[in-house]
Amino acid sequence: MSRSVLAATALVASLVLVGCGSSTTGATASASASAQAGGPGGAPPSGAPGGSGGGPGASTQQYKATGTYTLKTGTVSKSGTSYTSSTKDRSAVLVTKKGKLTLTDAKVTTSGTTSSSDESSFYGLNAGVLAENGGDITLDGGTVSTTGKGANGVFAYGSGSSVALTGTKIKATGRYAHGVMASGGGSLTLKNVTADTTGANSAAIATDRGGGTVGVTGGTFTTSGKDAPGVYSTGKITVTGATVTTTGAEGAVVEGANSVLFKDSTVTGGKNGVMLHQSGSGDALVGTASLTMDGGSLTAQGGDLFYVTNTNATITLKGGTKVKESNGKLLDVTTKSKATLMAYGEKLTGNVLTDSTSSATVLLKQGSTLEGAINKAALTLDSSSTWTVTADSTLTGLAGAELSGTKITNITGNGHTVYYDKSLAANKSLGGKTYTLAGGGKLVAK
Repeated sequence: MSRSVLAATALVASLVLVGCGSSTTGATASASASAQAGGPGGAPPSGAPGGSGGGPGASTQQYKATGTYTLKTGTVSKSGTSYTSSTKDRSAVLVTKKGKLTLTDAKVTTSGTTSSSDESSFYGLNAGVLAENGGDITLDGGTVSTTGKGANGVFAYGSGSSVALTGTKIKATGRYAHGVMASGGGSLTLKNVTADTTGANSAAIATDRGGGTVGVTGGTFTTSGKDAPGVYSTGKITVTGATVTTTGAEGAVVEGANSVLFKDSTVTGGKNGVMLHQSGSGDALVGTASLTMDGGSLTAQGGDLFYVTNTNATITLKGGTKVKESNGKLLDVTTKSKATLMAYGEKLTGNVLTDSTSSATVLLKQGSTLEGAINKAALTLDSSSTWTVTADSTLTGLAGAELSGTKITNITGNGHTVYYDKSLAANKSLGGKTYTLAGGGKLVAK
């Protein structure tokens, strides 16, 4: 998610994600259709959390964190206090090493900018509230407001560092300024928190290089800046019972071998619903990106419901999740990607598409339904699930077709033709025959 990489020449419109940082030169990196998964120096999507050089977790730190109030050891509790900073690179509150700080109804305000938006994303430089290198912070109520570039609201950096927030209100208005963020193995726990960002490339909830763990319960998270997603994960993020709304980017983005789980949450993306990708910047390990929706809803207001590029991905829908896309694409898989979409008791509409370099498998289980077309993807149906075809389609594999002589009863063709490749092992059971679909239409070997 390095911001230090110059913008790639081939911009994929739906790849504009939120980012953590930007290079010190301020160049905005855009996703490239030609980026190689995991390759060094690849350009990340616009707004992805930032940094250049080194693999995941590798340190490139040059600046030392400082704070208007700094706690390095001991346990301190304060109530109703105010902390401010207008100095470049300086946090208002910094807890490090063996320090443990509890703030009740605190007011934190900063206006300083950063010397390096990469280091703001990797290490929390210039964050309003920063726990690093083992620091422990508890925020109960209160507000955190930042206005500078790279001024993340609340940040946890490093293994053993943690911040727990309850009922805190966070507002970050600068570019590359996320609401809450963890990196290098840091941990965040949020309960009934409100976080709002307005700057470009500024996620409400994010992790960056070296990953982190974020657990969210309740609360409201909004972004209005360009390429600013609601959630950006290079770690493990779980969101339960929250509302996430964006206008200029995806509802959520998962990079590399990392995950996002939404449970009983309402997620609205101003562009795609969710993007799963590998930027090649070195900020996330190459592997399978994972997205799970358990209940709640997911809406894509300006693009695909699920967009997968340059990575392997698994998408799981269960618990009666309500999904809605705006452009007719349920799943769009591009650039040497492999995606699996699993639905359990779900009602899905929209098309499934792959490009010539990619593959996809859709598994419908426990009474799931799909209404849409499939272009070069595999489909598996259990005995309780059905597919309604809305346009001529091509399957790379078909399993679970309910046969009654030469008629398939769990696929409704609506007069359309569905093609399958008889040479593929996945279609061996179909015997190269032509079948009639319920409601008209045919399944034809080619």
